[in-house]
Amino acid sequence: MGPLDGIRIIEIEGIGPCPFAGMLLADLGAEVIRVGRPEPSFLQASFDVMSRGKKSITLDLKKTEHTAALLKLLATADALIEGFRPGVMERLGLGPDVCMEANPRLVFGRMTGWGQEGPWAKRAGHDINYISLAGALHAIGRKGERPTVPLNLVGDFGGGGLLLAFGVLSALLEANKSGKGQVVDAAMVDGVAALMASIYAGMQQGFWSDKRGENLLDSGAAFYDVYETSDGKYVSIGALEPQFYKELIEKLGLVDSAPAVGEHLNPAKWNELRPTLEEVFRQKTREEWCEVFEGSDACFAPVLAAAEAFEHEHNVARRSFVEVDGIKHAVAAPRFSRTKPADPTPARERGADTEEILRACGVTLS
Repeated sequence: MGPLDGIRIIEIEGIGPCPFAGMLLADLGAEVIRVGRPEPSFLQASFDVMSRGKKSITLDLKKTEHTAALLKLLATADALIEGFRPGVMERLGLGPDVCMEANPRLVFGRMTGWGQEGPWAKRAGHDINYISLAGALHAIGRKGERPTVPLNLVGDFGGGGLLLAFGVLSALLEANKSGKGQVVDAAMVDGVAALMASIYAGMQQGFWSDKRGENLLDSGAAFYDVYETSDGKYVSIGALEPQFYKELIEKLGLVDSAPAVGEHLNPAKWNELRPTLEEVFRQKTREEWCEVFEGSDACFAPVLAAAEAFEHEHNVARRSFVEVDGIKHAVAAPRFSRTKPADPTPARERGADTEEILRACGVTLS
């Protein structure tokens, strides 16, 4: 029983960040009911990891009878989350005004790329576009190279789904005080801007340059980067602070040749250090370097592929992953001392809970 036990969330089927928000809420114990279209899914349920722990019903929201059924269900819910473009829910007869008339305490969470208003609000887009407009994509990459696409973690999941879940929970806390619901306008471009807060501040202070790959945390600093090992694998180092840098150069046998502790923070020294680190790390395999840095505070880690991450001793000890129906899942995060969430359960077959859930609301569809 997780900390959100007793909370009912209705998730209107979509892709990417909205289902991820629903997954996070379900992981922590909320009853998340996913409302999908009455058509086959291309994704086998066991692989639909973002639908884990959720119940599934199917409704054709273009039919008045099915829209009325959803409104009956919303009267029993705490929140709704949806990821359509602005205006789509309104055209279905399910805009916030209609839904909150059925349930004045309802939190109505809306996930979009550009937001519910603004000149770009109704444009199509994807993660790569939203992080572009927020200034994040420009900042990611190596010197002299084009920006590097950071998967779709920054926009869809970090600035999108995670911020939607945070916003919905915040509004639910407020509704407990006021007795009133409200709309949560979660735009990925806004969420990414929030993630960029410290970088924006550094630029305005003059501490951070908009020259990609020339800053402390963007591969500009030689002691905060990734290096290839003799077996073609990689390791990462992040020895920013003096005491960690000191341990790094000691472990590498570079005390007499590397920039001194303190001097390492001078950008003029970074290009001097980088070739040395490249040469040294190529002298051993990744596993040999893991042995060298065992128990060290040099801020070192091997760069693991996903399959390797599943089996790493630290992740195994923390039970960071569990296997469900033959599929590896990351366990619920964060962790709680008392209201511990259960392990993930596989996604339900599409529409498996339609009859039971609607019947409980007094609804029978023809």
